[in-house]
This record gives sequence, structure tokens and C-alpha cells, in this order.
Amino acid sequence: MKLDDMQAFIALVELQSTQQAAAHLGLTQPAVTRRVQNLEQALNVTLLDRQTKPLTPTSVGLQVYRQCLRIAQEVRNLQHQVASDNLPHGALNIGLPYVLSDGGVLGALSRLQQRYPDLKPQIRSGWGRDLLRQLQQRALDAALLLFPASQHFSGILHASSLGDVELAIVVAADAARKPKTLAESAQYGWVLNPDGCGFRASVMRALEDRGVPLRLNAEVQGSALQLAFIAEGRGLGIMPLSVVKKARQRFPLSVLSLRDFKPHTQLWLVHPSLTASQQAAMTLFGNQLAAEFRGGASAHLNGAGL
Repeated sequence: MKLDDMQAFIALVELQSTQQAAAHLGLTQPAVTRRVQNLEQALNVTLLDRQTKPLTPTSVGLQVYRQCLRIAQEVRNLQHQVASDNLPHGALNIGLPYVLSDGGVLGALSRLQQRYPDLKPQIRSGWGRDLLRQLQQRALDAALLLFPASQHFSGILHASSLGDVELAIVVAADAARKPKTLAESAQYGWVLNPDGCGFRASVMRALEDRGVPLRLNAEVQGSALQLAFIAEGRGLGIMPLSVVKKARQRFPLSVLSLRDFKPHTQLWLVHPSLTASQQAAMTLFGNQLAAEFRGGASAHLNGAGL
């Protein structure tokens, strides 16, 4: 029984496609099929229901999959332990959601490279769901993502929370009558990121739960442009409180306290398989970014003060 065969089976179960599993492992499709068949022969069981599309594990196959996950994790733990005394070096592909790329990242990157001069971080921005998919395909080494505390991550991903990030609902400071509930927000409408943004999704879910339609006044990417639109009275917005605080010199805004909607999220470090030294570097980087966001969370922001 070989570890390579187990890894091929894990990839096939999780990606549900021989083609994707082959691309993920850097193998041909026949090679993936052969490795899974080797594992079946070694165990003398049928692991996959080949009559279904996409492929699904049999009941015994699901048990074997879970055990293979544990074995693969123990192997990674051993590799990490051996590598723990080495400083990270070389390229490290890091995913960041767009809102984290707007500010604070340069300072955090600078401190990361001062601590680990041989590390070459390469930043890719995107929507959280797209970055998750790239992690699952191992196109990224790690990502710092904003998701709720209830977020579930797939079996091949390791996730650790780096703390809460306070979100703010914002409106123009000179708005005549500021909403106090989510239902009252309908009269203002919203200025939101394009579809794919987690903040937008949270607003849409909350409105849908209350039977309130989404009135989308503007769909623009980037917090600076959104804040400019909001300050002109074009609608409400949602973004990290620290981003709003940093914009107070440029835009007259008020932070709302809605009685029935208190949005919040967490900063997560997510990766498929980092060495111990790489994880230490990513944790340092993530904590630096988290400090940027927490820095804005403690200040009380009222109407004309922003």
C-alpha cells in the first residue's frame, strides 16, 4: 500500500473528477486511475461507485478516505517537524481578498520580508470563493480570507482564525434620516462590490431573510470608489470599520448602528499544506494585517467625525 495511491484517491474523492485530480497531482488521467485501482487491490475492496457522475465513494470507500486523510496528515506533520528548524525561502503564493489588498498590505509585507529575507511572497487578489477554489487546486500556497466564524473548510484545507474583523454599515454624513433597521435601508439602496464578494452576500442574505428586496444603486469594485459614492448620498455600504476610519480625512460618512443587523467576520489563515516555517511566516503576515483592521475597530465613529 503506497502513500501515492492514497493521495490519488483523496484527490479523486475531493475533486470528483479524474481530469481535475490528474491536473492537481501533475499526473495523467490513466495514472490516477491506476493508482486508485492499486489501492483497491491492496485493500481488496471497491472504493468508488463508477456508475455515478460525478464519482462518489462507496460506503467503505468513505471510511477509507477518512483514514487516508489522517495518514496523509500524519505524514505532513512529520515533514513539518523535520523542516521546522529551517527558515522559509523561495516563492510563496499568497491569496488576499480585494478588501485586504486596499491598504495595510505593504507594511505587513515589508515586515514579513525583514523577518524572512529569503522568502519571496507573491500576492494574488481575488474574491474569497475564488481564492478558496485555488487553494483546493493548490494553485495557491496560502490565503488570508474573511469569512464568518461558522465557515466550513474542505478536508484538504487547514484553517486557523486570526481574530475578529469589525464591519461597518456606512451612509453619507449629511443623510437627512438615517435608517435604524435593515428594512429601512431599502429607501436608500446599496453601493456594493460585484457578485462574488462575501460582504455583499451577507447583506443579500440578511435582506432576503426579512423579505426585503435588494435595491442596488451602484456595483463598483474597490473601497475608495464605494466610499466616494456613499459620501455623495448614492446609498449605503458595508466594509471593515478600519477602512472607513482611514477614509475619514477624505469622505464625510456616518457609521450606522442597525438594530437588527450586526455584521461581523473573521480573518482566517487557510492553506492546503505549509511547512512549519512557512506557517510561522504566514501567521506573522496575517497578524500584521489583523492588527491593521483591529486598529480601526476600537474607535467610535460618528456622523461628521468621518
